[in-house]
Amino acid sequence: MWRISGRGTAMALLGGAMLALGAPAVAQKPDPVGDAVRSARAARDAELLRKDQEKNDGGVSKLQATVPLDPANVWDLTLSDGQRVRIQLRPDVAPAHVERIKTLTRQHFYDGLQFHRVIDGFMAQGGDPKGDGTGGSPLPDLKQEFSWLPHMRGTVSMARAQDENSANSQFFIMFMPRPQLDHKYTVVGRVIEGMPAVDAIAKGEPPATPTKIVRATLEADTGASVAPTAAAPAAPAAPAAPAAPAAAN
Repeated sequence: MWRISGRGTAMALLGGAMLALGAPAVAQKPDPVGDAVRSARAARDAELLRKDQEKNDGGVSKLQATVPLDPANVWDLTLSDGQRVRIQLRPDVAPAHVERIKTLTRQHFYDGLQFHRVIDGFMAQGGDPKGDGTGGSPLPDLKQEFSWLPHMRGTVSMARAQDENSANSQFFIMFMPRPQLDHKYTVVGRVIEGMPAVDAIAKGEPPATPTKIVRATLEADTGASVAPTAAAPAAPAAPAAPAAPAAAN
């Protein structure tokens, strides 16, 4: 995943290898044919993964949450298409990053922001006030809190730049498992309800008509009830990701 600015570098993950790219980015000539080929390949890979998921989930779905639901740690995203996503935050493994999400949510920072980079079969990234992958909140960047939590379907993790301690406000939600990201990005939670809404987020880099977060809330603040729900559907391990989540300083 890209996020490039004059103060930082971008990071990519191709075939399991971490690649650091210097900033500023060099302008490239449009390549509509190449873009079409890459888009078709990504769509094909995603469809193959979905079909394989119907037959075998690789045992990932047997993983269950180990902490009870607490209204203080349930993050609700109301999307511009009218759908809702509920995310269980994990302050037990990423206290500083979860506190950052809570702080920004209560400041209404996320309200109106779009998912600016969405790759079918990989992830949806949002949380950038600029909408182009170069923005963040006015708050300081965070020290990494890498943990044992895996990047599976429904995992919510924080984007960052080349510096491990550069996550700020941007986050991404996984469509499919990407073990290549494990222990390299801070996992803050997992979708517990509304994965169809996540799957429906408009695709593109950026999307032609981006899906937006109309409102982000914490259920403890709104008084919404927290009923036990099934974990997000899991998917089998996927081939190498097109690019790793990254964010500029």
